[in-house]
Amino acid sequence: MTTTQDFAAYIASLPRVLAGAAALFRDAEGRVLLVEPNYRDGWALPGGTVESDDGETPRQGARRETLEEIGLDREPGRLLAVDWVHGTGRPPLVAYLYDGGVLTGDELKAIRLQEEELLSWRLVARDDLTAHLPGALGRRVLAALDVLAAGSGTAELENGHRVA
Repeated sequence: MTTTQDFAAYIASLPRVLAGAAALFRDAEGRVLLVEPNYRDGWALPGGTVESDDGETPRQGARRETLEEIGLDREPGRLLAVDWVHGTGRPPLVAYLYDGGVLTGDELKAIRLQEEELLSWRLVARDDLTAHLPGALGRRVLAALDVLAAGSGTAELENGHRVA
């Protein structure tokens, strides 16, 4: 018979995987909203780590992070992409990317950055995204835009590359 202690030891021995969630916001011209973190180089989408210790789901995490980072409280739309991102020096990451929708001019004016984490924001055209979002994140955003253009589906990705 398995004891609670044995089960806890088994759980502790399992590999760890991080979960992140973000929202893909666009303006009426189709440009993508990017944020500039102050804790690392480059640009990102509004989003961050899912607080799984609190029982938060990826969808809830995307909404919370959007509210915290840019001051907009919007229910995320449909799941556009799931990306398994692995590299050296850190645990694998499962990145969930949700449709944030099209922001109105008033919503764009209402953006309030979380000063503890963000320096600025900007709208970036599709053709310029990979200059701002290199690697897996750039590929993930482009795949999500393709899903939006198709009108249905979800992109399954590994390091930003489509697998299905």
